[in-house]
Amino acid sequence: MMDWTDRHCRYFHRLISPNALLYTEMVTTGALIHGDRQRFLNFSKAEHPVALQLGGSNPEDLALCAKMGADHGYDEINLNCGCPSDRVQKGRIGAILMKEPQTVAKAVEAMIAAVDIPVTVKCRIGIDEHDSYEFLDQFISLVKNAGCTNFIIHARKCWLQGLSPKENRTIPKINYARAGEIKAAHPELNISVNGDIKTVKDVQEHLKTFDSAMLGREAYQNPYILAELEKAVFNNNDIASRIDIARAMIPYIEQQMKDYGTPVKSITRHMTGLFQGLAGAKKYRQLLSTLPHMDGADANVIEVALEGFYS
Repeated sequence: MMDWTDRHCRYFHRLISPNALLYTEMVTTGALIHGDRQRFLNFSKAEHPVALQLGGSNPEDLALCAKMGADHGYDEINLNCGCPSDRVQKGRIGAILMKEPQTVAKAVEAMIAAVDIPVTVKCRIGIDEHDSYEFLDQFISLVKNAGCTNFIIHARKCWLQGLSPKENRTIPKINYARAGEIKAAHPELNISVNGDIKTVKDVQEHLKTFDSAMLGREAYQNPYILAELEKAVFNNNDIASRIDIARAMIPYIEQQMKDYGTPVKSITRHMTGLFQGLAGAKKYRQLLSTLPHMDGADANVIEVALEGFYS
């Protein structure tokens, strides 16, 4: 979810769902150690509970960055062992680490020693020719022995060469059963399942096997599904309407413009799917995709887009 679940996106999603655990986009250790640390770590208190997802392979660097995240107030530190992009592979980041379970175990051990908040791991069910229950179980077991008790398993393998990141989300077949075998073999672990989860019914079905479910692109493209999940999973019926949520973003936009000079488009780009599936959604989306890019755009673009939805 790089370049998607930034702090503006998470603030917006939190307005829809008070209870979901939100994750940052993946932040590399190099970006935190050598880059603009505040840019990557800053978030609103309203986002809690929120997890910082790290990309890296050096245990000392990961421990240092985990400590940065904990000191900054994050509720969880997550190590990404599932991203298949060529760019991160070159830095031994993401899914390529599944070939190095001992490296992941050492990194997790160092991170756990550095912080007092949960350290979790997100992975695939396999990579390249390593596509078996035994391979995944060995990975999980070694990392579990290092102290990790919470795993998020994207239930499809990835090809490190030959497929783009987008293709790696669709071409390898989904295999929830293998993730379920891991849960059955390690009942003491908290296992969350990820991949092709698009409906409330999907989540409810997965919760019969797993401890939780993670939504990625569906939650971004159709964000109000989070409200439906609040009702179905958390028994929370006190959910704001789509219109109220859109209007609740106005003071946030005004504050971000005033305090940081944040362009309106940097925030509203995350809101275009709010009315997905409803009459008027196309007009709302068109207005919110164009107006914020105009000179002098301000928070009033929300009201104009809502007028388009009504019309």
